[in-house]
Amino acid sequence: MKKFLTIFIIAIIVGVVGYFAFIYYVPYSEGYRSGELIKFSRKGVMVKTWEGQISQGLSGTNVFSFSVEDKEEEIIEKMKKFQGQYIKVTYKERYATFFWLGDTKYFITEVNSEKSPIFRN
Repeated sequence: MKKFLTIFIIAIIVGVVGYFAFIYYVPYSEGYRSGELIKFSRKGVMVKTWEGQISQGLSGTNVFSFSVEDKEEEIIEKMKKFQGQYIKVTYKERYATFFWLGDTKYFITEVNSEKSPIFRN
């Protein structure tokens, strides 16, 4: 009985660790989005996460919500600098997220300032 219980507990631990590793390291998709950065803030009660939104249309009807991990300090600083500007982001979408990483499944991996195709300066 002890051997069965030990194997059962080890199997549960391996399963849980495998699930968390799969969700964190295996992206569902990767891609690019561009638009005007309309919101970027650090929010949360117990765990603070960086959350933002990009408007992809003139009236703000198509909004892309995203998260940025705390370890991405360079991206966080660029987002603060690019507030209100037209940007292009590279993102990875995960199957799910964890509450300590962010509110969305979309995580920004790179950000660049772009010229707006709508308002040519």
